[in-house]
Amino acid sequence: MALLNGHPADPDALRTLALTNYGHFTSMRVDDQHVRGLSQHLERLVRDCRTVFGADLDPGVVRQYVRDAVGDKPGAFVVRVTILDPGLDIGRPAAANDPHVLVTHRPAGALPLPSLRVKTARYQRDFAQVKHTGLFGALHLRRDAQLTGFDDALFVGPDGLVSEGGTWNVGFVDANGGVVWPKADVLPGVTMALLQELHTRHSVAPVPAGHLPQMQAAFATNTAIGVRSISAIDDTQLTTEHPVLVELRESFLALRGEQL
Repeated sequence: MALLNGHPADPDALRTLALTNYGHFTSMRVDDQHVRGLSQHLERLVRDCRTVFGADLDPGVVRQYVRDAVGDKPGAFVVRVTILDPGLDIGRPAAANDPHVLVTHRPAGALPLPSLRVKTARYQRDFAQVKHTGLFGALHLRRDAQLTGFDDALFVGPDGLVSEGGTWNVGFVDANGGVVWPKADVLPGVTMALLQELHTRHSVAPVPAGHLPQMQAAFATNTAIGVRSISAIDDTQLTTEHPVLVELRESFLALRGEQL
């Protein structure tokens, strides 16, 4: 069930989102009523709401709407909180300043998930710092990657630097066994931030696409997939059981998270 401001969503109220695709969101994996990085997810919604709608969002109200939507549902699932203005006029987006909260949820796969094979693609997301609903470019490149035998796309900017995947951050294990996060215009992922806190041997540095064969391992990360190893980038094969990957994965899974 989809709830809008705590009530069953009226399809008419969602028409604007479907037709304009203007809004922002966050997705949270819930495990036994706990969310890893819950506070950071709520902070993201507040921050992005100011950017997208120029309006303040009450994180306490959002949290209550999520509780209303999931109740005492057990096990693992992913909650998506989307912020939209049903009254948005495509001709006057500057007038859109009445954020509504849409809460939906879907099943979550058991962790860890199988490794990914990714294909590099030249692309830079619009307003990468905001987790917005404009996913066409990312999904089109994911589709292209899958049609050519890969699982997903890994973005490389016009400067030749690796940035992120369509719906995930990427990290690498370098030749010295340290974790390297790309220094680029990327979404500040909640799971990425949690992993940076857990693993002290990390750095943020430019990662040229031409240097990828020098990496020992690579992984994708977001709230739904945790730490997901990458087995291949284009023609470069990578180990999927590097000790650093195992450490990151186990440390993430050991996080209890905050009570929803």
